[in-house]
Amino acid sequence: MMERYNRQMMLLEIGEEGQAKLKAAKVLIVGVGGLGSPIALYLAGAGVGTIGLIDDDVVSISNLHRQILYSEAQTGELKALCASMRLKALNSDIRVNAYPKRLTEKNVRELISQYDIVVDGCDNFSTRYLINDVCVELGKPYVYGAICGFEGQVAVFNYRTNKNYRDLYPSEEEMLSMPPPPKGVIGVTPAITGSIEATEVIKIINNYDTVLSGKLWTIDLRSLQTNIFSL
Repeated sequence: MMERYNRQMMLLEIGEEGQAKLKAAKVLIVGVGGLGSPIALYLAGAGVGTIGLIDDDVVSISNLHRQILYSEAQTGELKALCASMRLKALNSDIRVNAYPKRLTEKNVRELISQYDIVVDGCDNFSTRYLINDVCVELGKPYVYGAICGFEGQVAVFNYRTNKNYRDLYPSEEEMLSMPPPPKGVIGVTPAITGSIEATEVIKIINNYDTVLSGKLWTIDLRSLQTNIFSL
């Protein structure tokens, strides 16, 4: 373990104790597309001991400019299974649970109850409200992320405060009635946003004081303008 993780264990914020916490942690990633790819890769690389991947989609050629978990040869295959193989190839020390299905009202509680933290790699409001409400119910931190074009945002809900996704978007009915946002995105937007989500997960596991708890971080890659808002 020392050789694999020695560069991050050199950090006072991690060390041997922090690395042991990472190994003991269980993290569920909902969606392994543009956001889920960097989240999954960096958490696996960091040595998070158990990673769950839930996604019912298959790899398509239009994914590959941003979904760096996959290759052309995997077009048409289930993302959750492909991602699981990639993470195991990256780090054989960890356990990866693949769920090639959609997160629904029927399975959400059973799945989330098995993990310490839930990370948002999805792309729709209904799934986010579902994740949020069950995380509140079960007392699980929810690391939220979203992207559009050159813009990304990250927040941490239900951790050290009672702030949750409904404080950011109170009206579920209004959000679900909105037309779908534009699908255009530059590949590095999910890379940067997902990496920030992975960072917040590592900070939560190690009990840092600087987590984006009840706060919203935003970035516009056209200007590199960033902001942090209190919710």
